[in-house]
Amino acid sequence: MRAAVASARGTTEEPVGERVRRRLRELRVDRGLTLEAVAARASIDLSTLSRLESGKRRLALDHLPVLAAALGVTADELLAPPQRPDPRVRHPPQHFQGLTMWPLTRHGPAGGLHAFKLRIDAGRSVPPDPLPVHEGHDWIYVLSGRMRLLLGEDDLAIEPGEAVEFSTWTPHWFGALDGPVETLAIFGPQGERVHLHG
Repeated sequence: MRAAVASARGTTEEPVGERVRRRLRELRVDRGLTLEAVAARASIDLSTLSRLESGKRRLALDHLPVLAAALGVTADELLAPPQRPDPRVRHPPQHFQGLTMWPLTRHGPAGGLHAFKLRIDAGRSVPPDPLPVHEGHDWIYVLSGRMRLLLGEDDLAIEPGEAVEFSTWTPHWFGALDGPVETLAIFGPQGERVHLHG
């Protein structure tokens, strides 16, 4: 019986080399770093780092301190078994120009999309001149209230249960028609900066 338990444990335990490779990828992606950036920080050849991450080259002990330093962790943290992260997203709401935004996703890799619960105050009814334009794409789903969307030459009323998706290279703005509006929204980093900071 003990042998069977030991064997079962052995099959589920992650080998140290695999664990370090996985941690390398996780830490690099979490910090929004490219392979090139980590290789430069660690003074390791890019192809060597790529092969280390993919398992095509064996990790040596002398790799650990330089890779850990390049990622801003200790070698012990790089070797540590994985900890299950708390899945809950806990960010305070952010307020800007008649918008209240509750982040629904973590801010991980650079360039990623982020989801928000968005409340448009009833007083947000006067669009700026000119309408903003920026790189990216917006997606908004109206939960309640009626949202006014100016998109290029179009002036649209978006009802509850309707969604809009548009390129933000088109001049655009959204506000409230006749009361507060609750939405779910997905913005890229450029849209997030514009809607939260102007």
